Order: sequence, then structure tokens, then C-alpha cells
Amino acid sequence: MTDIVVPKWGATMDEATIVQWLKSVGDRVAEDEPIAEMETDKAQAEIVSPVGGTIVELLVEKDADVVVGQVIARVAAEGEAPR
Repeated sequence: MTDIVVPKWGATMDEATIVQWLKSVGDRVAEDEPIAEMETDKAQAEIVSPVGGTIVELLVEKDADVVVGQVIARVAAEGEAPR
């Protein structure tokens, strides 16, 4: 199981808002494929999956405020059984 976390863009970024989920639980995702859009005080950016597999959990709701490093989703890698 691989955790997807809020990445840090820029030295001053501490938090962001999830403005849209691009994938749902059960969806297949490729490595580096966008799964969500987030907005900071300065920009909007996509969060990508670090591995290919299946989305097994979305841990925050759309429009939720999140902090850098927070786990927002989990992916079961190809061939890995979901927990």
C-alpha cells in the first residue's frame, strides 16, 4: 500500500485545499497520473500518484484544507492486494 501525501511546492507553502478529486476509490491509476487538484495561496497544481495501481482510499473530502505531508489517499500497487 502506498500513501499519497500533499507535496510541498515552494519554501513558504504549508497548506493547501483539495479543490477536486480526479479519481475515485476503485479507479485504476498510472504512475505520475494526476489524482487530485489542490490550490495554495499562490497557485493551483495537481497531485500525482507515485505508483501505478488502484485507488483504495480517499482520506479527505473535496474542499478540505490539508497540510504538507498529510496522507490524502492510498493506492494498492499493481499485484498488491488491498488491505
